[in-house]
Amino acid sequence: MANATPNVPAAGLFKAYDIRGVVTTALTPDAVRQIGQSIATLARERGQTAAVIGRDGRESGPALAKALSDGLRAGGLDVVDIGLVATPMLYFATYELGIPTGVMVTGSHNPPEYNGLKMVVAGEAIYGDTITGLRTRIAEGKLATGEGGYRTDDIAERYLQRIVGDVKLSRPIKIVIDAGNGVPGAYAPELFKRLGATVVKELFCEVDGTFPNHHPDPADPHNLEDVMAALRETDAEIGLAFDGDGDRLGVVTKTGNIIWPDRQLMLFARDVLSRNPGQQVIFDVKCSRHVGNVVREAGGVPLLWRTGHSLVKAKLKETGAPLAGEMSGHVFFKERWYGFDDGLYTGARLLEILSKVEDPSAVLEALPNASSTPELKLETAEGENFTLVEKLQQTAKFEGTTEIITIDGVRAEFPDGFGLARPSNTTPVVVLRFEADNPEALERIQAQFRKAILAVAPEVKLPF
Repeated sequence: MANATPNVPAAGLFKAYDIRGVVTTALTPDAVRQIGQSIATLARERGQTAAVIGRDGRESGPALAKALSDGLRAGGLDVVDIGLVATPMLYFATYELGIPTGVMVTGSHNPPEYNGLKMVVAGEAIYGDTITGLRTRIAEGKLATGEGGYRTDDIAERYLQRIVGDVKLSRPIKIVIDAGNGVPGAYAPELFKRLGATVVKELFCEVDGTFPNHHPDPADPHNLEDVMAALRETDAEIGLAFDGDGDRLGVVTKTGNIIWPDRQLMLFARDVLSRNPGQQVIFDVKCSRHVGNVVREAGGVPLLWRTGHSLVKAKLKETGAPLAGEMSGHVFFKERWYGFDDGLYTGARLLEILSKVEDPSAVLEALPNASSTPELKLETAEGENFTLVEKLQQTAKFEGTTEIITIDGVRAEFPDGFGLARPSNTTPVVVLRFEADNPEALERIQAQFRKAILAVAPEVKLPF
């Protein structure tokens, strides 16, 4: 075991589902090297001997990937470096190469000055106490030592062939792709062309870690304006947009409607359940009530679960469900795929379904919809978001509910809608979301939440 080090990486880097921070001040190469050695220690405790690493298109990526490799090897793991890849390609490599531990250097959709690490150890996406435990090992100097080997590998061709071998389009559907200068730009156009789609326009597919055009985050409608414009100006039928590391997908119809991930999931659920009747479909507490209804109508069993890609992956593994999805845009196919979140593969499966119809936009726009709010964020002091929601769980009284769900915050179900308040695991905010059959019901549900929140925290500034 190595001795304790004086420069322990900052506690704020260690988030609920990953490690993330500003490169110049916190997530320095030295910090990443130490974290790498700590990951190696954990991996060896779980019987691992090697790890796959990859990186997204950020400018800090090469230096941090080297530091990560140095740390993993110093901890006694052999390293296989697959270079510049989308996060799902790293996950794919852990299966393809038979090395179930992998670390991706990615800042996902964060601003350019950020970077981070997403980690799978012995086949499990680690989260929570396991991630904070990495820092504890460093602080206590309880790090394994060794001299691991290093080699490179190129996974891209095998990844593309695996998807092209699985997904079949019924016709050459015409699409627009927007990669937002994130790493999916290096692979998405090639993938969809090989599948037989007609890529009418490639927007910002040059990988550039400064993101000069718009932020690579399809959850923000502003970032989809270029796709909308391209759909108006060309004969493309559908628009696909990817986040910075390729594990989330944004979808826009010909008429400029954004099909949010919970509605995408309805389409996927119908498709998957047509071949897997009676199976469960998992979705998180932020999703529309209509997801559950669609799953039931399609002969499946809806399972509402906690938010967080690592938590959903764990539930998927536990239940053996063929499909799961989150409102944030992470979609997990276990049927025909591996059960990890993959925006590129999700896009391929979407085109497989839509290529069977003449008017893809009509199919998407016909999916059940409701009056709803986006995610609203109630800012609190550090840690106060958990306290506030705990008080709500204990004291809040909502009139006319059919069910109160407390697996992740408070989700109050009404005959005509729902309201949700849950503590974010990554920032000091309470995430709120409301949905109802009409605007009047939406306002009524919001009024009840307003009253309940102000009763336990009269000082807060509500975002609605």
